[in-house]
Amino acid sequence: MTVLSFDEQGVDVVYDGTEFRLEKELIEDATQKSYPDVTDHEVLKIVEKQPELSGEPRRIGDILA
Repeated sequence: MTVLSFDEQGVDVVYDGTEFRLEKELIEDATQKSYPDVTDHEVLKIVEKQPELSGEPRRIGDILA
């Protein structure tokens, strides 16, 4: 299971027992979107090849609000 923790500067990720950080700029480069407009599902797709996506995607801007 992958755990994502969002803040204004990026995302802390725990994936397969490994902790790392995805910086805001890296996420924007990977998605070609403004950080607040990226969804949690898009971040999961950066981390995992075939993520199990459940529920509706949520914009980071909405998560941080």
